[in-house]
Amino acid sequence: MGSHGQVEDNGNVEPRSSLIFLGTGCSSAVPNAVCLIRPSDPPCQVCFQSMSVPPELNPNYRCNTSLLIDYCRSDGEHRYILIDVGKTFREQVLRWFTQHKISRVDSIVLTHEHADAVLGLDDIRAVQPYSPTNDIEPTPIYLTQYAMDSIAEKFPYLVRKKLKAGQEVRRVAQLDWKIIENDCNKPFIASGLELIPLPVMHGEDYVSLGFLFGENCRVAYISDVSRFLPPTEHYISSQQLDLLILDTLYKNGSHNVHFCLPQTLEAVKKLCPKRALLIGMTHDFDHHKDNEFLAEWSKREGIPVQLAHDGLRIPVDL
Repeated sequence: MGSHGQVEDNGNVEPRSSLIFLGTGCSSAVPNAVCLIRPSDPPCQVCFQSMSVPPELNPNYRCNTSLLIDYCRSDGEHRYILIDVGKTFREQVLRWFTQHKISRVDSIVLTHEHADAVLGLDDIRAVQPYSPTNDIEPTPIYLTQYAMDSIAEKFPYLVRKKLKAGQEVRRVAQLDWKIIENDCNKPFIASGLELIPLPVMHGEDYVSLGFLFGENCRVAYISDVSRFLPPTEHYISSQQLDLLILDTLYKNGSHNVHFCLPQTLEAVKKLCPKRALLIGMTHDFDHHKDNEFLAEWSKREGIPVQLAHDGLRIPVDL
């Protein structure tokens, strides 16, 4: 894999796949609005700093967790696979789709149906061809039946198949809903890329999905986890992961529905990937300071681990 998000500039770069981190923050994102409208004494340094520097130069400014897989197929064609479409999706399009010159999404994959993973679905029309009559090819969207049922209540107009008599056409995102299973043994294909669902606990009453993908470079993406299910842990352990992308909410202690840094680093040691990048951070994390701590940890443990940041692009050979 390439260095920290840099693509070699030799004037003739071979077409290849890459991972673009559209968001690396928690549900409330960073800065946390509460820190700005009801500041503590002293004020939250990370949140105030993240407002004083332009977001594209500021790794402490974090949108909802989301990954865009730029999948370069064997014929050189690129396909764009989006994992999660949270509350900040429009901002992520404005910031990162424009910077990386991406004009569309070819398929969508959902980890679960919480607000920070699905509330941007209405804005998917921005990355689809324009048609006032919705006469376009719908974008495939892969999700569990549980997520489907929840989204049908949140966004009935995105799920409804037929207009009622006399109902006017309104332009909305066109989506082709495809049900996937909470099962490591039930892979599916999105835009030519095979993804393997990795069910994990996200709190003790709720299952969320991570995904494993890539033949040449094995990547596991697990954004919302409080505990690994034994079959999932066994399945991941049987792979040699090139890159593990893993949830970490707070720096210290524990949380009922997310890993915090102590549990995240324990999981990294147990799964032993060649490299790990952390996502889902609150304002608890100061990017540069905490990456210095992680650099020391990495030297000690022999596994390179760093906090990811919004806009990070990593070349990979999938």
